[in-house]
Amino acid sequence: MNVNEFQEWIKDYYKTRGWSDLDIFIRIGFLAEETGEVARAIRALEIGRDRPDEATNSFEENKQELIEELGDVLGNLIIIANKYEIPLEEVFKSHKEKLSKRYSNV
Repeated sequence: MNVNEFQEWIKDYYKTRGWSDLDIFIRIGFLAEETGEVARAIRALEIGRDRPDEATNSFEENKQELIEELGDVLGNLIIIANKYEIPLEEVFKSHKEKLSKRYSNV
């Protein structure tokens, strides 16, 4: 699946669930929450959780958790982009141009 297909799939899926109808400030809150879950998943991968009330997972299980959390962050970013009718390809292009210009002397 390419980026355009994925962006469209997210749009359709979130719409059928009613998730894309949420206020943009609620969506930003979800993005912040999911970003925290990415941080938690990376901590589990890198240094472990060290909590007696949580099972110790394998590296592969922790990696899968990170993949899922990155997907949740990406889904929220896509919903935000869709709200303002911004194709992800435009985001990629703009970011690449910005960094290329900023660090062209490096």
